Amino acid sequence: MGEILALVEARLRSAFGEPDARAAVTFLGAERIEVLRFTRDDLVRYATLGMSAQPMADPVAPLTDPLRGPRAELVLTVAAGRADTSAVLRPLAVFAASPQVEGVVVAAGNAMELGEPLWPGAPFTSVLVAEPGGLVDDLPLPAPRDPVRFHPLLPMTPNEAAFKRARGAEALHAAWLHHTTDLRDPLRPTVPLT
Repeated sequence: MGEILALVEARLRSAFGEPDARAAVTFLGAERIEVLRFTRDDLVRYATLGMSAQPMADPVAPLTDPLRGPRAELVLTVAAGRADTSAVLRPLAVFAASPQVEGVVVAAGNAMELGEPLWPGAPFTSVLVAEPGGLVDDLPLPAPRDPVRFHPLLPMTPNEAAFKRARGAEALHAAWLHHTTDLRDPLRPTVPLT
């Protein structure tokens, strides 16, 4: 496990540089999850470290494979200096622990609900899990292990989350694209959803 996480951290450092902060959270019944913060130019990136230590397993499977199964880490990017987003560390750790605690498999198109603002004053209470590979390349692991995939998280307002539940992730992506929404703006309003 430690060997995998060392490789994951090296991959994150190669993509984003040296982290300028890190925090660790441990949940009952789950391995420790760290969140690293990388600040470069006008962007702040928060990346989880620990979610990929174990493969995610289908909660209805009778047996779990300790080696095979999808592995992932989560990355949230926000514009620097527009809001104090430092309190997002705990919510990110909660999201990263959900495969261990709740038995969910995190994949592109999933919504992850917090039920409260992602940080004080945030207009977002949930995130949409995006396709991996855009920010950080997949990290191959020795067979038979699956590679670690790095999924960007896209913050959603409550209205956007409801729209996603009703119409799907593709429809929400289309609305964001149509309105040229800056998904890294920590203060952005809900996109028009008519």
